[in-house]
Amino acid sequence: MTERAASCRCGQLKAAVTGKPVRVSACHCLNCKKRSGSAFAVQARWPSDRVRVEGESKTFVKVADSGNRATFHFCPDCGSDVYYDIDGKFDDKFNGLIAIPLGAFDDPYFAAPSFSVWEERKCGWVEITGDVEHSR
Repeated sequence: MTERAASCRCGQLKAAVTGKPVRVSACHCLNCKKRSGSAFAVQARWPSDRVRVEGESKTFVKVADSGNRATFHFCPDCGSDVYYDIDGKFDDKFNGLIAIPLGAFDDPYFAAPSFSVWEERKCGWVEITGDVEHSR
């Protein structure tokens, strides 16, 4: 089974995943824009039993636009988000999953999003193409 490595910018906080992600999505919500510092964020999700974390992290909890509660784990040294989990209060399909931003991976090109969500908040100059399910 394929293993992939992700880390913060300084390398202190690391995550390793095995197998293919169960979901890869581009998100245009305001929280993802703020978190990524960009017009949208792309993250991949795995069941928590296929994610191994090493290093120290601090956490920040944010209630998402959906009403679900997300716990972000970031490096206390460089501040990079490395992973987050969602308490799927309103959408339990996210329970038990760990999300990792594609940009945190050593090879961020291994996957493309199959979902583009919160598109009502998408910047007008952004176009997500390919075999992607679009949702407002």
